[in-house]
Amino acid sequence: MTPRTPSAAKPRAVLATLLVQSNTVVSTHALIDELWSAGPPRTATTTLQVYVSQLRKTLLEDTGTTVETGTVQPLLTRPPGYLMRVAPEELDLAVFESLRAEGRAAYGRREYEAASRTLSRALGLWTGPALSGIPHGPSLETSAIRLNELRAEVLEQRISADLRLGLHHELVGELMALAHEHPLRETLHCHLMVALYRSGRHSDALQVYHRARRSLVDELGVEPGPVLSRLQERILASDPSLAWHGEPERRLVPVGGSDDRPADRSTGGSAGGFAGYGRDAGSTVWLPPAVADFIGREEQLAFGERLLAGDPPGRNKVLVLSGRAGAGKTALAVRLAHDAADRFPDGRVLVTLRDADGRAVEPRTAMATLLRRLRGPQGTGAGTAADSGAKPLPSSEMELAELLHGRTEGRKMLVILDDAVSEAQVRPVLSAVPDSTVILTSRHMFGALESVQHLPLDVLSTREAEALLTACGGRRMRDDPEAAGEIVRLCGRLPLALRVAAAGLAARPHWTAAGLARRLRDERTRLAALALGDLDVRGTLLTAYHDVDEEARHAFRILGLAALPHFAPWSATALLATDPVEAERLTEELVQAHLLEAERRPGRLAPVRYGFHALLRSLALEVLAQESPQEGPAAAERLCRAFLTLARHADAQLAPGRERLTYEAEPLPAISPEEVVGNAPLRWFQEESAGLSEAVRQAHAAGLWSLCCSLASATAGYYEAGALWDEWEATHDLALDAARQSGDVHAEAVILRSLGDLAWQRHQTSLAIDRYRLAWHLFTRHGDRVAAGRCLSAEADALLAMGQVARAGRVYARALSVSRLVDDARGSADSLRGLALVAQREGRHEEALARLEECESAARSAGDHRWTEYARRTASALRVTLASGQTAVASSIPLEVRPGVWLFHPSRPAQRAA
Repeated sequence: MTPRTPSAAKPRAVLATLLVQSNTVVSTHALIDELWSAGPPRTATTTLQVYVSQLRKTLLEDTGTTVETGTVQPLLTRPPGYLMRVAPEELDLAVFESLRAEGRAAYGRREYEAASRTLSRALGLWTGPALSGIPHGPSLETSAIRLNELRAEVLEQRISADLRLGLHHELVGELMALAHEHPLRETLHCHLMVALYRSGRHSDALQVYHRARRSLVDELGVEPGPVLSRLQERILASDPSLAWHGEPERRLVPVGGSDDRPADRSTGGSAGGFAGYGRDAGSTVWLPPAVADFIGREEQLAFGERLLAGDPPGRNKVLVLSGRAGAGKTALAVRLAHDAADRFPDGRVLVTLRDADGRAVEPRTAMATLLRRLRGPQGTGAGTAADSGAKPLPSSEMELAELLHGRTEGRKMLVILDDAVSEAQVRPVLSAVPDSTVILTSRHMFGALESVQHLPLDVLSTREAEALLTACGGRRMRDDPEAAGEIVRLCGRLPLALRVAAAGLAARPHWTAAGLARRLRDERTRLAALALGDLDVRGTLLTAYHDVDEEARHAFRILGLAALPHFAPWSATALLATDPVEAERLTEELVQAHLLEAERRPGRLAPVRYGFHALLRSLALEVLAQESPQEGPAAAERLCRAFLTLARHADAQLAPGRERLTYEAEPLPAISPEEVVGNAPLRWFQEESAGLSEAVRQAHAAGLWSLCCSLASATAGYYEAGALWDEWEATHDLALDAARQSGDVHAEAVILRSLGDLAWQRHQTSLAIDRYRLAWHLFTRHGDRVAAGRCLSAEADALLAMGQVARAGRVYARALSVSRLVDDARGSADSLRGLALVAQREGRHEEALARLEECESAARSAGDHRWTEYARRTASALRVTLASGQTAVASSIPLEVRPGVWLFHPSRPAQRAA
């Protein structure tokens, strides 16, 4: 469909289930089983409807349209569930199946080149294991197993086609990696043995057989199958039919890549030390060696290669490689320069635009360095005898530019200007070499440069990062893929950090990959673990930090306290204690310096979110502790107060009349809840839920007890509506501890009441009653009779769910007496609703209707539209049932005990919401 997917796990699972079964109706019950298996919450159906609604909005947003435009919605409601309407070309799964069939047919016709090309295209649609990152229920687990097996089958057939094309030399490396990854797949071992045999490596082919046999015997207790065993015999006998008798195909078939270039490209971090400069005969070559284990970056290499090859044509070709420190800009530039040797016969030269202390060099210094490396007759390199008597270089920038222009005019040269600081630094150098092709690397975008090609360099993909880490980290890294995956995540897929982590493990034989991962988990000390000799990730990142002015550095330090690595603009406003315009200016300055990231989110409440790379966030917290530790607590409190202001505003719209704690503090005038939340409280909660949970934890850790309790209290309505049981429990456990730490009896009662609701939702009815009664006792002690009365209604709900109807009726009656005594219209509506349910259960239907009318009137007095509609809806349903003459049925039908929450059996707790 589109490259965008929901961030939350369960909506992703819904989307995946519908896509895997696209153009087929998937029942509501099947989706609920997929999401919750045997333990769905009471609100399962309502929660599923929320997820479907979110998906529909996302699907329309991805097309840049809205519901009002009349765009065809692909996600349809079709009884008994939902249907995802997808055209075959819109879904990678359908395209994969089609290409697989096409490739198999071509292979059957012995059109091996077409088969290889088509199967490679099919494999190129994969970015990892099937349905990875999505929680698997029974249906998705079955689909994932099937799809992964199909992928393996396509890979094996593509390799078979390549072997028939004579590409055995090119396949050896790939097959070795695959055989190691899949030690029990005999077909891969057969392919590897054939490739090695045809490459003249007969003994290696036999060793592959023995390794495969050992794996099969050790793991499964079986001997190799007849195909693998017969192949070993044929190799031992030097069977001539195994040899390659044709001319090898001259193209390299990509594995999961494009059709026009090989897929054995690679990338890494920085280029490392600049030792080993060399010169080709007749041309000046002043380059560091290319990184040996360069992994990934296929698209970026292809883009750079097209530019260096003269596409698009132009006189002054300049490629700007920009990205954060440690992203591998220099490594990529050097790799491009080495690969393009034949296109630049007059020389390839790298000049660093910073001195040994990391300061920017003057343009004239850069030009003088470049001239010294170009001096000598007919392009001989620096330091030759021809240079010994050369005139000294001029000192003025203009004269140096004229001399450099003369030396490079008409010559096919490639110049790398590495680690540039500003446009002003590079403009004079670019003007002096108009006939040369230039690769410019920098941490800045350099948007003010004219007539240049820009290539931003981000972190590696997860697959590339894991490949780089295992290639550099050796056997211990390869043997523990789980730890390697965690290291990749903790290093933020930054090439330099991955190389340092791998080098650190290789240099310490007594360490394990799991031990290294454990050392990297603490965000505040992570950078200390990423240093080895002169390889220091912190030092590299600090150069970017010191490149910006003090105002931006201050913002960088404070923004590290954001509740999550990615945050909305209002969070920056609160943390920086400034207005939104100034906060945006500072964050955008940090984005330009690659100290922050900006993510566009069209159609969301916050259309842009800012965020830290994992290691830059660690740096921000570290320099904050070192340079301005006194600012941290106040900034963190401001952020928590902003979260509370916005959450209370959203909660008041989502659940009007619900008990929540107040918090007395100075307002934050720059944060406007009306502008930030607007009339979309549910969407705001969905976007900020994780940040809210973290804010509760931060407030608790800082000893801000009252703020911690108030924050948790403001989230309960959303957690209940969204069935977010774990988040509800985690935040409220912290809040309960905070209330008890501060001796705040009223806060303790409010949190206990909310935890009682959580226990009731989880079918823990006895625990819910205990919590309601304790909350009632504390409310009574504190003198809050309104809240105490509402606790009684909640306890009665739990009793009704246990089938104790008469006892529940008595408790509802007590609750009604209390609410009327204290003039609590919302509490009266709640208890009247309960009395109506009891009357219906006991067959007193006219009394039930009368109670529902009273409930509707009380809810209207309280201004609660949701409860007003609930009372009207319930009464209408009961009248319809009675009018049909089914009075016996009316006493046993499922009860909607609260808006959206149903009780299916009188002796069992509520099952799910409608």
